[in-house]
Amino acid sequence: MKTAAGKKTYPLDNAQPSDGDIAEALLAPVPADQGDREEDRSWIPSHGAIARLTEAIRALLFPAGPRGPKELAEEARKAVSRRLSEIREDLARQIALTISHRCEATPGPCPSCREQAREKAVAFLRLLPDLREALVQDLDAALYGDPAAKSRQEIVACYPGFLAITVYRAAHALHLMGIRLIPRMMTEYAHSLTGIDIHPGARIGESFFIDHGTGVVIGETTRIGDRVRIYQGVTLGALSLPSHQIDRFRDRRRHPTIGNDVVIYANATLLGKNAVVGDRSVIGASVWITEPVPPDTKVLLKQPESIRIARRVSRGSREEVRP
Repeated sequence: MKTAAGKKTYPLDNAQPSDGDIAEALLAPVPADQGDREEDRSWIPSHGAIARLTEAIRALLFPAGPRGPKELAEEARKAVSRRLSEIREDLARQIALTISHRCEATPGPCPSCREQAREKAVAFLRLLPDLREALVQDLDAALYGDPAAKSRQEIVACYPGFLAITVYRAAHALHLMGIRLIPRMMTEYAHSLTGIDIHPGARIGESFFIDHGTGVVIGETTRIGDRVRIYQGVTLGALSLPSHQIDRFRDRRRHPTIGNDVVIYANATLLGKNAVVGDRSVIGASVWITEPVPPDTKVLLKQPESIRIARRVSRGSREEVRP
């Protein structure tokens, strides 16, 4: 049913509906739209479950186990092994929910869905050593890029940029395996903790460092090279599109490309696929870029004009003018 304004509604026939009537209305399927895709018919994993899974993966990548006597190290190895098993089961369970729309034989994940999910979960766990190696390079980029960083442990424990990068690299691996919903939920969980929004579809090279980080946005089709450093408030986004063109640009390049050894300072805004920044360039704070930047280039705002305003200071019966 539609209102006079043409909006879809879910009316209740009873003037005083019961809890059962309200529940039935809430459970009614959302009418399909042309923009709906196959993924929209999947089951939605629990946000709480994905948050717990994300934290478990983070803890597994940098376990806080002892590095001392052999007996303690053996206990740490056993603890990590148990955690691997738990993550495999939890991840498989959540993946099964996202792919269960492909079969209609059962109201939930069927045996085939569960088997596919388990295979993907096992494949992801096999990637963890490579993910850790990439993250160690990110750690070193922070350690040697920020004089305030005193140790790798401090960066793992305290730096929001490293937290966001850690979650992104795990989510990106799942994204490349064809799992769409869970990676987005993982990076949005990190977004809620750090204020840093990285789409799992972005491609980010080695030794990436986000300093401070609040307000950073990295869009879905962004490409970032190696040894790139960005500061708080940087946007690597897409230009706004008219609504009738949205479908035409899905899954197409819409975001900037950043070369190797680039530094982008606070609150710079780079929009669209034509914003290609060449290697070794420096993008100054608060600039707006939608066109290519050649290699070895500095892009800065003009130095603002300094205006000195005189102020009057009373000294007894006379006044003095001071700058």
